[in-house]
Amino acid sequence: MSTLKGRLTDGLYGLGWGAVKKLPEPAAARLFRTIADQVWKRRGKSVLRLESNLARVVPDANPARLAELSRAGMRSYMRYWMESFRLPTWSPERIRASIDVKDTHHLTEGMDAGNGVIIALPHLGNWDLAGAWVTTDLKVPFTTVAERLEPATLYDRFVAYREGLGMEVLPHSGGAAFGTLARRLRAGGLVCLVADRDLSASGVEVSFFGATARMPAGPALLAQQTGALLLPVTLWYDGTPVMGARVHPAVEVPEEGTRTEKTSAMTQALADAFAGGIAEHPEDWHMLQRLWLDDLDPRGEPT
Repeated sequence: MSTLKGRLTDGLYGLGWGAVKKLPEPAAARLFRTIADQVWKRRGKSVLRLESNLARVVPDANPARLAELSRAGMRSYMRYWMESFRLPTWSPERIRASIDVKDTHHLTEGMDAGNGVIIALPHLGNWDLAGAWVTTDLKVPFTTVAERLEPATLYDRFVAYREGLGMEVLPHSGGAAFGTLARRLRAGGLVCLVADRDLSASGVEVSFFGATARMPAGPALLAQQTGALLLPVTLWYDGTPVMGARVHPAVEVPEEGTRTEKTSAMTQALADAFAGGIAEHPEDWHMLQRLWLDDLDPRGEPT
């Protein structure tokens, strides 16, 4: 990223966190809905990629239905940003009132067992709001990983924002991050990871909506290595100010097989849980990048 572009991007995000949270909420909601509609109407690369991804999720959708879904998807995505810019000003009561979590017993019982818990979730709904609920309502701190962004000042903004919500944020730096996550889990802690896209060489191939995609091996490997419980979580909006969430039953470590085979089976189980949530609420899946291997060039890179 060029220095000028990096400064501009960082400045825009800074403006978002500084100004949007001061707007009256109805005005902020209207503003971001308008932004979503304008971006959608321009039919840029991100919108077209979103539609292409949604075509795999809803294979029987005609062009009009796909356009409708992508418009709703951009509105959902902009709602995520509007809420995220405003989250630092929300009271604990407001956070609790803004999310309805189903089947929380999977998480609370797992934490009570003392062996650590890994939450794995896709880019659905507002994962930052879900994290804020964990730290405020359950009063459980947790550790997560963030991809390094350019410029560094933008990455620092995201880290400060998430740490302000009660999260411990580690840079995505391979083995160093994995080792820290493993230590947190062995101490009975909670780790939360967004886990529906990994184009690296270490990604695990899974069947996802009838085609092959790669997802990160980390959640399954951490569960095997530490004995922590691995819980898929899905999120969605339902047309109200309250976001829905569901904690799914644990993904078990297979009793037989090599570590690679166990990792593959567990990651496929995560993919299946994610697919169920995404199929129910496709417009809330904020996947504006290439995901399936069929959409990559022969070198395995986005085109």
